[in-house]
Amino acid sequence: MCVDGSSIGHRGRITLRRTSLRRLAALALSAVTLVGGLVAVQAPAAAVPAGFDHTIYWNNVLLKTYRAVGGPPTVLSRAGAMMHLAMYDASASLSSGPTYLARVAPVPNFSYDVDMNVDMAAFKVLQSVFPSRDFTADYQGSRVYPPVGSPGPEGWSTSVGEGAAQNMINARANDGSANNTAYTPTIVAGQWRPTEAGTSAASPNWGRVKPFGLTSGSQFRPSLPGGFSTITTMLTSSAYAAQVKDVRELGAATGSTRTADQTQAAFFWANDLDGTYKPPGQLFAHTQIIAKAKGTPTIKLFALVAMAMADAAIAAWDAKYETTIDLWRPDTAIEEPQDDGNAATTPNAAWQPLSTAADGTHFSPNFPAYISGHATFAGAWAGIMKRFYGTDAVTFTATTEDPKAVGVQRTFTSFSAAANENALSRLWLGVHYRWDADAGLATGDAVANRVFATYLR
Repeated sequence: MCVDGSSIGHRGRITLRRTSLRRLAALALSAVTLVGGLVAVQAPAAAVPAGFDHTIYWNNVLLKTYRAVGGPPTVLSRAGAMMHLAMYDASASLSSGPTYLARVAPVPNFSYDVDMNVDMAAFKVLQSVFPSRDFTADYQGSRVYPPVGSPGPEGWSTSVGEGAAQNMINARANDGSANNTAYTPTIVAGQWRPTEAGTSAASPNWGRVKPFGLTSGSQFRPSLPGGFSTITTMLTSSAYAAQVKDVRELGAATGSTRTADQTQAAFFWANDLDGTYKPPGQLFAHTQIIAKAKGTPTIKLFALVAMAMADAAIAAWDAKYETTIDLWRPDTAIEEPQDDGNAATTPNAAWQPLSTAADGTHFSPNFPAYISGHATFAGAWAGIMKRFYGTDAVTFTATTEDPKAVGVQRTFTSFSAAANENALSRLWLGVHYRWDADAGLATGDAVANRVFATYLR
C-alpha cells in the first residue's frame, strides 16, 4: 500500500529508475542474503490471500506484544508510533509521499517491493524496542505475496525498510524514555501517593520524553484542576467537594448510583490489567474495525493515530507529574480527607473504587489522577479519526479485552461519542474525577489537531 492510499498492483515494482511498483514478496529469513550490506531476496512462490493488509497485520503483532509484555500505556504507545511511522516512511520513500523522517534512497541495480520494505521496517523497529522478544516468525508470516516477474540485476532489496527503521531507532535513541529517576511522593493532602502495597509511580518522567509531533510535553498543558492556582484553594473549594461527591457516588464498588449500562461501560473501556491490549491497543483495534468497514487505505491512518496517541501519553503524563498538583486518586481523597480543610468531604475508610484486579481486589492505577490518560488517548484518537475521515458521524461497533467485559460490544454513532464515554468510564470505575476526563479529552484533541495539521501531508 502506497502512502497516497493507492493499492499496488501485482505487476508494480520500483527500481532506482523509478519504474512501476511491484507488489509484495514472500520470503523466509533463510532466503535473505547480504550483498555489500544490502538485503537481496529470492522470494518463493506463494498463494496470494485476498485482502491481506500489511499495516493491520503488523498492528496485530503489536497488540499481541502489548498483551505479552504488559506495562504502562506510555511505553506501549511509544512503540506503536515508532513502528507505524517507520512503516510509513518505508512506503513514502518508495513513492511520492512526504516522509516523517528522512527519505531513504533505493540502491542501484536492486528492485524494491513496497510491502517487503514496510514489513522489514516493522520487524526491525519491534526487534529494537522489545529486544527480549523474537519477531522472526511474525516477519516470516508477513511474507505472503511473491514479487512477479524478473527482479533487478542484484535481486530484490529491503534496504529502504531497514533504513527507515534505523532512522526511527536513531531518532528515538536519546528521547528521555529511559529516564528512570525515582519519584518521591509528597504526603500532603491533595498530592498523589501510591495506594496499592508494593507499587511505585509508573512512568514519572514521561512528560519529559521528546514528543513525536509536539514541541514539548507541556505544549498543550491544561490549567491546574478546576482552574485553581494552588492546592489549598482547590481542596477547600465547593467545586472540589462536588468532584469528590460525584465519583464517590458513581464510582463506588458497592452502593453506587451507577446504572447497569454505566457499569458495563466502565469495564468495557478499562483494559488496565496486564494480559489485555491496554488502552492504546483498544483504540488501535477500533481503528482496524473502522478501516476494514470503510475500505480505508491504512498505512497513513495508523501512522497518524499512533503518533497522536504517543504524544497524548507524553502530554497527559506532563500534566500528571510536572505541575504543582500531582492530584491524588479518588480512593485516597474519599478514605483520607481529614487534612484537606474542606468540611464537605467526610471520610469513608470503607469506600473502594469499582476498578478490579485479576484477584478481585479493588485498585487505582499507580500514577496521579489529573489528567486522565484514557481520556487523553481517546481525545487524540477521535481527533485524528474525525479529521482523517472528514466527519465525526461514523457509526461503528467496538470491542474490548477487559476480563470483566468479555464478549461485550458497544455501538457508537460518532468518534466523539466513543471518546466521551471512554473518558467518563473512568469516573464510573471510581479512579478519576470528572475534571480529569474533561481536561484529558480537550488535551487529546489539541494533540490530534497539531499532528494532523502538521505531519504526513
